[in-house]
Amino acid sequence: MNSLIPLFVIIPLGCAFLMAMLGRFIKNINKFITPIFMLSLVYLTLYFMLSSEGTLIYKVGGFEPVNGIPIAIYMVMDGLTKLILLVISLVGFLAIFYSLSYTKQYTSERKFYVLFSLMIAGMNGIVISGDIFNIFVFLEIAALSSYTLVAFGVEKHQLEASFKYQVLGGMASLIILFSIALIYWNTGTLNIADISRQLTLNCSSPEGTSVFLKFISVLLIAGFGLKAAIFPFHTWLPDAHSSAPSPISAMLSGVLIKAVGIYVIIRLFFNMFPLSYELSMTITVLGTISMIIGGLLAIGQWDIKRMLAYSSISQMGYIVLGLGIGMLVLATGGNKAVAALSITGGLFHLLNHSIFKGLLFLSAGAVEYRTGTRDMRKMGGLSEVLPITSRTSLVGSLAISGIPPFNGFFSKLIIIIAAIQAQYYVLAFLAVLVSVITIAYFMKLQKYTFYNNDASKWKKKKIKEVPFSMAFSMIIMALLCIILSLLVIPDVREIFLKPAVDILINAADYSTNILGI
Repeated sequence: MNSLIPLFVIIPLGCAFLMAMLGRFIKNINKFITPIFMLSLVYLTLYFMLSSEGTLIYKVGGFEPVNGIPIAIYMVMDGLTKLILLVISLVGFLAIFYSLSYTKQYTSERKFYVLFSLMIAGMNGIVISGDIFNIFVFLEIAALSSYTLVAFGVEKHQLEASFKYQVLGGMASLIILFSIALIYWNTGTLNIADISRQLTLNCSSPEGTSVFLKFISVLLIAGFGLKAAIFPFHTWLPDAHSSAPSPISAMLSGVLIKAVGIYVIIRLFFNMFPLSYELSMTITVLGTISMIIGGLLAIGQWDIKRMLAYSSISQMGYIVLGLGIGMLVLATGGNKAVAALSITGGLFHLLNHSIFKGLLFLSAGAVEYRTGTRDMRKMGGLSEVLPITSRTSLVGSLAISGIPPFNGFFSKLIIIIAAIQAQYYVLAFLAVLVSVITIAYFMKLQKYTFYNNDASKWKKKKIKEVPFSMAFSMIIMALLCIILSLLVIPDVREIFLKPAVDILINAADYSTNILGI
């Protein structure tokens, strides 16, 4: 089974190569190949989730460690890896199926699918990489693809947004590469498990090690915080995510900022660095501020996709808050059960957000596809002419607002309960308050987009529901907003969430599982 791990990179890269070569001669081959390869990745991820336990390792080239030092490039499959791969493949399949009709408005459809495949390959590579340099390599593959996809429509605002995204993304990459160089200089290795071991051994001289760790931690939080768009590194996100084609907006907000930002922060600060109170508090505070600022900025928006983009900043805050509280509890020697509950809430919300935010961006894309505008003040009454879009958007709005029985309610509830049990009452109150703010701006979205006016002007323009592929993806995501609520059931949670939580709670076991020592 270990030999199947590289397929998560080989399949999308091979797909991109095939489309680049054969697409010139076989019309629409991209529309057949891409959904099939994405569906195969969904199947492969579920196969690993249901068939394997523990940590699986693939050593590229088959090189064994020399004197206990890993010299091969390691690809790692553990509980956290599987969860993020499920997010990437599932949302990726629904986004690309949606694109089958959506991309007809572009003249270079083939290039869209090639870039999409490269972005998937980059994100998958980040998630399965066991060393920090290859995380950087795959991060750049995903980032370069996403820069191009943001500007794919070549409109002025898209090019401007892509330029801003590239400048800040380039700064983030430079900070990350500098951090990697410093880590290699200090430890002599790039393997995450081996770095963790070296840092643990170096703790015999705590003074120098402490300064080094703090400096590197700040750099990595800045670099990957920019990629994850958490406060105060969020300024590029509203332009980039609102300007991109809607299936790409769904991938950027639903998947990319998690795979290239949140996931790496989780992996490095749980499994590579020793947990500290200062670092844990910093991450928790950044998550809390992101949650509040993103929600407040979303309220004043009239551009439907820009509102959703600011909402992503707020929801990233919830995820970071849940994980941060777990880090704080572990760093202070608190109750591991409380830490596990908080981390479960954070990872649960990560999975949920990928679905309901993907759904909301797809429904916003459907509205723009039919009406030609993203300004909610020019809409109203669309529920009569776009019934599927209206209802699926309502489901997404209820889910992200934390209304039961939708999935967002349960993940937010778990985070709030964990905050109370950890005695962070202010954080619990702020999480509830931001949820109320979220309800307010999604009520605004529903009122001004789908209701508020009669549908006469749209009927005169002969506006009708979007094509099948777009409607299908939205319906499936709406159903998932209900189905994922089942993760509150312990037996279901044992399969999907608990393996990922265990990897983070028992952080010291990561090096042992990888290196066998």
